[in-house]
Amino acid sequence: MISETEEFIHRFVPAKEETKSLTLLLLHGTGGDENDLLPLGRRLAPDAALLSPRGRVLENGAPRFFRRLAEGVFDEADLKFRANELADFVGRAAGRYRFDKSHVVAIGYSNGANIASAMMLLRPRLLRGAALFRPMRPFVPEQMPDLSGVPIFIAAGRFDPVISSEATEDLVTLLRDAEAVVSAYSVAAGHNLTGDEMEQARAWLLSI
Repeated sequence: MISETEEFIHRFVPAKEETKSLTLLLLHGTGGDENDLLPLGRRLAPDAALLSPRGRVLENGAPRFFRRLAEGVFDEADLKFRANELADFVGRAAGRYRFDKSHVVAIGYSNGANIASAMMLLRPRLLRGAALFRPMRPFVPEQMPDLSGVPIFIAAGRFDPVISSEATEDLVTLLRDAEAVVSAYSVAAGHNLTGDEMEQARAWLLSI
């Protein structure tokens, strides 16, 4: 199902079985769209429902979820606005498509991973958990959120030319300080994703 309602162009794929309560919120990287991560979502959780919005910010024609001022320099005000906007959309989508909003796990890549991190810092109980590929710390919160017990998978590329290992480690430290249960992996790759980390993420998802 493709829709432009609720201010986000998005796709929703119902769960394969009505008894399956998990919904994956798929958040693409810069230049992606609502179709990009559908195969990944199906690979990670074959029976889950999939909610995949397109970022509403354009950077030289490329969709993103929030503005940045330069490579690795975020427009923090816009980031926080967009994170809350996306969180509200998830709540409305849960009502429309009748999925359990307490069982939503974000799957984010790069820009999508960063907006997912921001959502957890601003609305800490919105997501059941998150798998973040090539993320960095989006901002330092004024008040530490309570993410106690929230499972988070993080995968960083050791040879990533876009996001340094230090930038990802800053996020890992922040989330652990907020009492999240973080599973952090370093893979021999750049900004691209690998089959090995997909399998690690799939096993993690089955365990939460």
